[in-house]
Amino acid sequence: MSETVDWGPIRELARRVFIEGTRLALTTEVKALLKRTASEVGISDTEAESALATEEGALGLLSEESRRIREGSRRLMDALHRMYQHKDKGDFGSAREEMRGVLKAEVVPHYRALAQGQLEAMPDEP
Repeated sequence: MSETVDWGPIRELARRVFIEGTRLALTTEVKALLKRTASEVGISDTEAESALATEEGALGLLSEESRRIREGSRRLMDALHRMYQHKDKGDFGSAREEMRGVLKAEVVPHYRALAQGQLEAMPDEP
């Protein structure tokens, strides 16, 4: 399973920038946060470096990171809910398909690892 991630700081930055309208200041700390988060959400170092060259690019990077975290979380949670419903009915094939669906769509390594762990922990069908 992947290591624990702390997306609180990136969520807070996105809230300040996109909801409160605070200007994105490309400090050393903000650049480091954006670059670290990029690798955690499946964005290459090359893409992140390129985006961090301009304020517009950094805004786009922050937006994409936030989107991947938000949508990946929603995708996984919805699939887990359906997976447990299937498991409760004894339908492990459909439960497995829920996690396989996440793996087909998901790019965030942390969410992929959680889905893979659920898939591997599922008992074989009788």
